[in-house]
Amino acid sequence: MQKTIGVLTSGGDAPGMNAAVRAVTRAAIEKGFKVIGIRRGYNGLLNGDVFEMNARAVSDIIQRGGTEIFTARCKEFKDWEYVLKAKDKCVELGISGIVVIGGDGSFRGAADLSKAGIPCVGVPGTIDNDIQCTEYTIGYDTAMNTVMELVDKLRDTSHSHERCAVVEVMGRNAGHIALNTGIACGATAILVPEVAYDIEKDVIAKIKEGQAAGKEQFIVVVAEGIGGTEEIAKKIEAATGVESRATILGHVQRGGSPTVRDRVMASEMGYYAVELLEKGIGNRVIGLQNSKVCDFDIQEALSMKKPFNERLYKIANEISL
Repeated sequence: MQKTIGVLTSGGDAPGMNAAVRAVTRAAIEKGFKVIGIRRGYNGLLNGDVFEMNARAVSDIIQRGGTEIFTARCKEFKDWEYVLKAKDKCVELGISGIVVIGGDGSFRGAADLSKAGIPCVGVPGTIDNDIQCTEYTIGYDTAMNTVMELVDKLRDTSHSHERCAVVEVMGRNAGHIALNTGIACGATAILVPEVAYDIEKDVIAKIKEGQAAGKEQFIVVVAEGIGGTEEIAKKIEAATGVESRATILGHVQRGGSPTVRDRVMASEMGYYAVELLEKGIGNRVIGLQNSKVCDFDIQEALSMKKPFNERLYKIANEISL
């Protein structure tokens, strides 16, 4: 009897998810599986919102941002009752395993479904790069390039008006986007959740030092986990006399055609996930360690703590002027 695997995307969307769905679908078909696309994440699984996928179903999607099978958050899936309902739906549909593309919340659901008897493999797809077990998550590179391009444009108008642009980027609990794009854009100051800051010492004093050296425009990058971006801009203007504008980039960071790195990484991770399910292995998360794709037990992966690159943060501060 032909085995069937499902594929879904869950939580926040990320560029490269389509490349992962494509890789899972084609790798599975090549290995003799039937593939079921599950629309709208765990919601779609509970409601039976599924369709059979063939190789042509994923044609011409590798270059598209977002996810063609849609995504959603499913609060009900936190309850064991709904996990069992999802298991029953898998049995009804003949699904013997699922590739779950998403972040931490999606992986918790995958762990529960694996415990219920449906092997699941998680593929890390989130622009925040905040999955602890992996050096890299699908969508991270594209999001950083999007931020860099937008901040470069803001720099042009800030220069024209001799302003300070205070730019909020995504990263509720992680400052990886802020740190890297701040360096790439020559930010005067970078504020991240991982490092406590003093606005007088770490931001205003640096702007005043720049003013004394003849600098006329400034960029301050703030991770969304810091919050209060508008208030930060007001404090900078009051203390320095430099007109300061807050810009919240928001969900535009999640969109756009994925970069080469995101397309290749998504393809490699998606293929690896199918290899695990082919062996009947579930309750795993795909990760990247020392530039090599590998896998971890989901619970182990969720318990890990991802280190913040303090050296890179130190470099950012020392070269910011």
